[in-house]
Amino acid sequence: MKKWLPFIFALAVALFLAACGSSEEKGSENGGAGEETSKLTVGASNVPHAEILEEAKPILKEKGIDLEIVTFQDYILPNKALETKELDANYFQHIPYLELQIEENGYDFVNAGGIHIEPMAVYSKKYKSIADLPEGAHIILSNSVAEHGRILSILEKEGLIKLKDGVEKSKATLEDVVENPKNVEFDANYEPKLLTQIFNNNEGDVVVINSNYAIDAGLNPVEDSIAIEANESPYANIITVRKGDETKESIKTLVEVLHSKEIQDFIVEKYKGAVIPVSE
Repeated sequence: MKKWLPFIFALAVALFLAACGSSEEKGSENGGAGEETSKLTVGASNVPHAEILEEAKPILKEKGIDLEIVTFQDYILPNKALETKELDANYFQHIPYLELQIEENGYDFVNAGGIHIEPMAVYSKKYKSIADLPEGAHIILSNSVAEHGRILSILEKEGLIKLKDGVEKSKATLEDVVENPKNVEFDANYEPKLLTQIFNNNEGDVVVINSNYAIDAGLNPVEDSIAIEANESPYANIITVRKGDETKESIKTLVEVLHSKEIQDFIVEKYKGAVIPVSE
């Protein structure tokens, strides 16, 4: 029996090394999953972001990435969670909002890739068009200053107001309104997530709502609004990561999958123009 021990030992070592080699090859085939953790935790708004990520989940799984989705109901906590490393990335905000958050909070974040645009829309239970609004109409909008230029641009395009010449549209504020022929009143004192309830309560004459909250509440921005942002909007919703993480293989793979034809087709078919995919 003793004479067989060296042979048995050598065979065991060979089998162990072969198993290790097979594991490394599998990691390599999975797009580098063997080189870094295969788990990716992404924070997202419920709709449409989390729904889009759910659709991408099996594709990412095939590429060796186990996607965990953490949903949020507001626009503050996803960035806080990213900063404290509870998340590897988040997917809920557009570039102007990210820039404002970096300026106000000192976040060391970067844009890893634009994924889709959610056209912002104007809703009313009382009027069928912006032109029908009466003198002194009450317009309710988000208290997020980063959204004001976007909202005012829609209202200017509809002929309701005029902004100061030369002002950068994305950074326009209520103070930049120089013509307001109907003397409409702006009420910007509400968190974005409350706007659908305000609309359902029939408060104000007009409520301007972010599409993710509108869709989540059962509203169709294309069919139910009285005015909607143009498709060429620069407000693409992005994958946001801590600076330096944009070069990680798992993050690059996530963005590539979200840009894939399969996911873009899903966005087009499911949201019918209320969410528009971005190709890069």
